[in-house]
Amino acid sequence: MNPTNWKKFAISSLAVMTLMSGASTAFAKDHGDRHGNDSGQHDDKDKGGKNDDKNKNEVTININFSDEEDMKWATEYIVRLASKGVFTGYEDGSFKPAQKISRIETIVAAVRLMGLREQAESAAEMSTDLNFKDADQLKKKYPWAVGYVAVALENDLFSETEDSIQPEKPATRLWSATILVKALKLDAEAKAKVNTKLSFKDAKQIPAGSVGYVAVALDKGIVTGYNDNTFRPNQQVTRAELAALLDRTDSQLPDHDAQAITGSLKAAAANGAITVVKADKTEVALTLDPNVFIFRDNKKATVADLKAGDEVLVRTYQNKVIFIEVTKLAAQPTVTVESGTLNSYSLNAQGKIATISIMKVVNGATQATIFNVDANVAITGDFAKLVAGNPVDLTVENNVVKLIVIK
Repeated sequence: MNPTNWKKFAISSLAVMTLMSGASTAFAKDHGDRHGNDSGQHDDKDKGGKNDDKNKNEVTININFSDEEDMKWATEYIVRLASKGVFTGYEDGSFKPAQKISRIETIVAAVRLMGLREQAESAAEMSTDLNFKDADQLKKKYPWAVGYVAVALENDLFSETEDSIQPEKPATRLWSATILVKALKLDAEAKAKVNTKLSFKDAKQIPAGSVGYVAVALDKGIVTGYNDNTFRPNQQVTRAELAALLDRTDSQLPDHDAQAITGSLKAAAANGAITVVKADKTEVALTLDPNVFIFRDNKKATVADLKAGDEVLVRTYQNKVIFIEVTKLAAQPTVTVESGTLNSYSLNAQGKIATISIMKVVNGATQATIFNVDANVAITGDFAKLVAGNPVDLTVENNVVKLIVIK
């Protein structure tokens, strides 16, 4: 059973994008066994920092998952995070949405969501001598993760009493919600809500010291309860569920999309490019990547589906658009058919009809109405009959004539 209010929709075939980044391949490659092992164990040869120099800065983002049918309800979350390089799938082409996720994977994702990936993968953080009891085991098995744990510790993602990392321990709903509230720097708010009375039937399973974190996570929309009014704090989190939690947390982070371009489309896409009109009215012309991924009206869309006036969030890489999310659909055009007899029309410098006036009955009285005419107006019927007094029908879209039917 999925938590209530989790958005559900299906998306057809997905694109594959390979992006270059200043970071190593730790999360994109290292969190999926290259041999397709579902156990969650990883090939140490693929750990970040141990790749050939020519591949060191390459991050592969795969959203053409072979198990797409299993991740339908979470596709929106997964793709959005993949476009930011926060969360991705396995090298065998799958995402394994139902697989339980480990603590170390959750920590890495949270640190990346906070925009601290570069710091976590710096030489200084990677060489940190951690004080956890299992630090040596972490360094031996997950050397690429040392910097992430160090940054997580520096940013209070661990509690003061935790003495072990337990990297392979499955992340639970309570643990995940707590670490994400910490990532939002809301510890003070969580502590202020420590005496909140939670209404879940299993509220007594939530430790008293964690109640405030659950309350904040609920208030911020990071996590919800289930339809049977349970929270299930000790239930292990799947990869799909973590994607949803991360995406909701992302929307709460300050400047979470500072690197994105937002605005409205000046026109429909043409010649592999779009123009975005930003809030300050400046215009940005952008080239579309051949594999650009587009969300419109809660489903995957094509370039042809984009409309002038769509409000969009755009992410680019190497000066090409790789991800577009239509955050608000363009207003639907107002289309009417106006019938009457031709009064007159005017031509522009190119000899095309610029305006047209018809006589029509309005409230029992006959009056002339003038319309502007689209430069590419379609005309049906005998043009020779486009004379005063002859009946015509005008198809008008947003006060501009798109079609003239001569009767």
